Amino acid sequence: MDLSAFTAGREEAQYQYRSFLPEPVHRAWGVSDPDVLMLNSEADRRLGALNAFAQLVPDIDFFIRMYVAKEATQSSRIEGTQTNIEDAFKAQEDLDPDGRDDWIEVQNYIRAVNHAIASLEHLPLSNRLLCETHAILMQGARGQAKRPGEFRLSQNWIGVSLRNAVFIPPHHEHVPYLMSDLERFLHDPGVRLPPLIKIAMAHYQFETIHPFLDGNSRIGRLLIGLYLASEGILVKPALYISDYLERNKTAYVDHLMAVRQGNHLRQWLIFFLHGVSETAQEAIEVFEGILKLKERIERDILPRFGARRQENARELMRLLWQQPVVNIADARVKLATSVNTATSLISDFTRYGVLSEVTGGRRNRLWMFSDYFDLFRRRER
Repeated sequence: MDLSAFTAGREEAQYQYRSFLPEPVHRAWGVSDPDVLMLNSEADRRLGALNAFAQLVPDIDFFIRMYVAKEATQSSRIEGTQTNIEDAFKAQEDLDPDGRDDWIEVQNYIRAVNHAIASLEHLPLSNRLLCETHAILMQGARGQAKRPGEFRLSQNWIGVSLRNAVFIPPHHEHVPYLMSDLERFLHDPGVRLPPLIKIAMAHYQFETIHPFLDGNSRIGRLLIGLYLASEGILVKPALYISDYLERNKTAYVDHLMAVRQGNHLRQWLIFFLHGVSETAQEAIEVFEGILKLKERIERDILPRFGARRQENARELMRLLWQQPVVNIADARVKLATSVNTATSLISDFTRYGVLSEVTGGRRNRLWMFSDYFDLFRRRER
């Protein structure tokens, strides 16, 4: 069946409200829309370029940590948290008490992403993996009482109350079947859809099922990157689309609702594919910026340190690529050196413009690798 004939589902009467029951998606699909196919080709091309670029960047896993932190803060920001990418690299005690709950949610998201990516080495992208990831996401956070790691056994909704909900997902009795259908859709080679169109549909379907009591949107966005990694479309998890969705939050929500209310799948696919293409291009530009910054530091900064201090200076630089917010205690431990040596190195890195002190105090001071952060937050301005 061609995607132009897609039917989202129907409303189902419940006691004093009506929920939305989506149609199963595991079936033979075809796509003939020339605009959708053209956008899919463009997004594929840019993903291929990103994949090639990621394999050329030395120590790529250092920089993936920044991408994961950016994804965690942007995905959580869609849900209303206020933690920024710099806060994600700070210790909890370095934050104002009012921001610590948000910080916990972002840290959980980072742990959940890392767990899920690592688990793909021995587990398929499955409901089991999604449930494991959800349990980590909810641990110790505001949703910890809402069945972490388990599909819901009660009705949920989007909005201020069930009576005044913007959207009411399917009754919980339908969730196990619908999630099994979604899992089969993702893995059945007989569903001959381009991978990006398949994950666009899967993301929509997951968000519509809303299988958990809390954390659905974050898991649904994480599903996109996990699918690309599991299918080998990206050898490194270097594409996270939450930044695009956060910048276009109203359009994102409107497109999902338009599919449910009017079967407008085409418009959702166009929006999604444009987002993948734009996000891939931005990721390439960030990697280019990283290589230029790395080259400049190695050419202009590191040679200023004498032979006796050269090894420690290079080790501190390696630490900053992984952990771009540091204090003297961190540097001393990671470099296995003295407090005086760590203090002297950080002082010189500050004098040469690599680090900037961000606390303004005499105690518990923190330094930030600002030029590195700037590469990841250009579009936030």
